[in-house]
Amino acid sequence: MKLLFIDGCVSQRGPASRTRALAEAFLSAFRESHPGAEVETVTLEALDLKPFLPAALNRRDELASAGAFGAPVFGLARQFQAADKIAAAAPFWDMSFPAVMRIYIEHISANGLCYHYEAGGCHGDCRADRLAYLTTGGDFERPESLGVLYWKQLSKMFGVPRFDYVFAGGLDVDPAKAPELLEAACEQARALGRSF
Repeated sequence: MKLLFIDGCVSQRGPASRTRALAEAFLSAFRESHPGAEVETVTLEALDLKPFLPAALNRRDELASAGAFGAPVFGLARQFQAADKIAAAAPFWDMSFPAVMRIYIEHISANGLCYHYEAGGCHGDCRADRLAYLTTGGDFERPESLGVLYWKQLSKMFGVPRFDYVFAGGLDVDPAKAPELLEAACEQARALGRSF
């Protein structure tokens, strides 16, 4: 079994990143409960990803039309499509997540590989049976918190049947309570990792 971990823990805090703490709680529990599983990490900060402009989109569409999904432009999409389980982590920025994650999503959203269209609409083609999204925010979670909703909708588009998330919110509302709030969320992440 392979878990793909999408590391979008972009933070000025470096090793003290609160999102990284949440992700590590999940991953540690997952590894302990699934000792035979492989965890493959894609670190978004380390990738030289650029948004798709028209010329690059046209070229990718040409390759897809020819069924040339072995081309380098589809590398991240192939990795995503083949994973048995997926976890993504990123901070809650500007109502969603850092731009590098949005660009990553452009790269994995490959029509004909991760999804395709039928008469009834979009049909997902990814192998994973579960996707978890882990995020932390200075404000509390709200119904319009788009980071979570975005990944929930992506899960449906990619054909992943089960979506779970942990939102460690309110961390900047009262800094004195932040450690307690983060630890409570980390415990939720550990429970999710054990059952994932």
